[in-house]
Amino acid sequence: MRIDTNDILNSILQSLDHVDYIRPEEIPNIELYMDQVTTFMDDHFSSTKRYGNDKILTKTMINNYTKNNLLPPSVKKKYSKEHVLLLILIYYFKNILSIKDIEIVLKPLREKYFSQDNEVKLSDLYKEICEMEKSRIEPMKASVQEAYEKSRAAFSDMAQGEDQEELKLFAFICSLSFDVYLKKMMIEKIVDELAKKENTDKASDK
Repeated sequence: MRIDTNDILNSILQSLDHVDYIRPEEIPNIELYMDQVTTFMDDHFSSTKRYGNDKILTKTMINNYTKNNLLPPSVKKKYSKEHVLLLILIYYFKNILSIKDIEIVLKPLREKYFSQDNEVKLSDLYKEICEMEKSRIEPMKASVQEAYEKSRAAFSDMAQGEDQEELKLFAFICSLSFDVYLKKMMIEKIVDELAKKENTDKASDK
């Protein structure tokens, strides 16, 4: 069966149009029990599931994030709005970064901005980051369109047919994958520098 790559492109671009984020005001201002946190995350991220039985967040995940210092412990088994904000960020990061890398990246948020008494609110930082990311949707769509058009020009010396279409689609996947690979590599370099600085600071304090 021949795959309509143009339909695939349109589907990708349409999905980017629907990318949004959970706004701080959507998160309850009351403290939540673990079951309420997992239900909240499932309700708000259900559209991001690839498969119906995918788990957005489980009790085991939350306990693991706390154990690995990604998430501050609950207070009397309840989780604050700040806990939920960090869990949202962890949800995005976990697809591309290791647990240790996420722990390093989120450290400033945990240590400096997690307290509700802080003058700079974690919710404000989160909102600004998300708005910045939303502003990148249109440039992202343009980049995807360019990658698609270049893939359509690939393998032009082959006879037209199903094999050529298959390879053009493969070229499109490779182009998108290479972009992810390079960005992941850049993030890891930044994280490594942050870890190096932290180790240097610890050594100088001794």
